[in-house]
Amino acid sequence: MDNVLIQVTGKKRVVLFCPRDAQYLYLSGTKSEVLNIDNPDLAKYPLFSKARRYECSLKAGDVLFIPALWFHNVLSEEFGVGVNVFWRHLPSECYDKTDTYGNKDPTAASRAAQILDRAIKTLAELPEEYRDFYARRMVLHIQEKAYSKNFE
Repeated sequence: MDNVLIQVTGKKRVVLFCPRDAQYLYLSGTKSEVLNIDNPDLAKYPLFSKARRYECSLKAGDVLFIPALWFHNVLSEEFGVGVNVFWRHLPSECYDKTDTYGNKDPTAASRAAQILDRAIKTLAELPEEYRDFYARRMVLHIQEKAYSKNFE
């Protein structure tokens, strides 16, 4: 969900990464495997250097808008209090009704991920060369049918 981070007291550093850079963030679920974003292990995570960082410092009284889907890393520079306010902007049926804090993917995205997991499991029944071919074909199909032309 979209949210605003309100820094009441203290200081924080916030680094944001655009959703379009997800391919460089080494995601494991909804989190990046790159824990030290200031000094990443580029031997292990070579594409991370391609991710564009948007960085700011918050002090008492500052408010930062964090758009939905944007990855963020927050580091407290001193003791402080921050408050996040989240809101839903998609139709209510897009959200999991049990998701109080907005941490889950929209229900359609969750269903699609489950279907994809089943497809990958099904491809595992094929010999490696065939599995590789059909997996690549599926990726191309997803790019053709689901990627937005508005963000290229």
